[in-house]
Amino acid sequence: MKCIFNWSGGKDSALALYHCLQNPDLEIKYLVTTVNDAVDRISMHGVRTELLVKQAESIGIPLYQIRLPEMPGMKEYDEVMHHHLSQLKKEGITHSIFGDIFLQDLKDYRDMRLSEVGLTGIYPLWKRDTHELINEFLNIGFSTVIACTQARLEHIVGKELSHELIEALPDDVDVCGENGEFHTFTFKGPIFSKEINYKTGIKVFKEYQAPKNADDSCASTTSQKTSGFWYCDLVLV
Repeated sequence: MKCIFNWSGGKDSALALYHCLQNPDLEIKYLVTTVNDAVDRISMHGVRTELLVKQAESIGIPLYQIRLPEMPGMKEYDEVMHHHLSQLKKEGITHSIFGDIFLQDLKDYRDMRLSEVGLTGIYPLWKRDTHELINEFLNIGFSTVIACTQARLEHIVGKELSHELIEALPDDVDVCGENGEFHTFTFKGPIFSKEINYKTGIKVFKEYQAPKNADDSCASTTSQKTSGFWYCDLVLV
C-alpha cells in the first residue's frame, strides 16, 4: 500500500510512524504537514518549519508541505486539502495515515474527505489507552518537548515530557493531550537517525476568536472553547 503519513511533528505522529515503519505492507512516500504560510510554522503546533525539515531529514522520508493561510475557514481548508490529496492520488497513493486516538468526529471527517478522492484512512493508534501509549512512547526512547498548551497549562509549556510531568497533570487533562490540551515537538527516538538539537526561546500567549459560524473553522471544537494558547518558541541549534 502506497501511503502518505500525516505528520504533525509531535509525539502521537512519532509513535504511529514507529509502528507503521515496522509494517512491511506499508510504503510511506511522504510525510505530509500543513504549514501556516503567514508565519512559516506548523499549523496548530507553532513549531518553526526548519525544525520540521530537520525531522524529515533525520527520518529519511520526503516532506510534503501543504501551505495554508492563518486561520483558514472550513471551505478554504477543504478546497486546499482536496487539491493536494487529488494530486497525491495521481502519484499512486492509496492510503493516508493519521495518529488520532479517540476523537470519533475527527476520524469521521477525515474518512469522509479521503473517500471523496478515493483514499482510505489508516489509524495505527486508534482506541488504544492513552496512558499505555504515553508510557510506550517514553519507554522505547522517544523524547518530546511541549510546544504549546491551552491557557490553563502555561506552567508546562517548553518542558520536556516525562513520566513525572504526566503524573502531575490535572485529572481532567488527557495524558496524550488528545483533546487539544497540549501539542509537542519530538526531537529524539527510534525513528530518527540523529537527534534534532533545539533550544527554548520566548513564550507568547495568543488568543483566537471563535468563528461566528461554528461550521466555518478548521480548528477543533475543543480549541474554540479555550481563551487561547501559550506557545514556546523552539529554535534550531
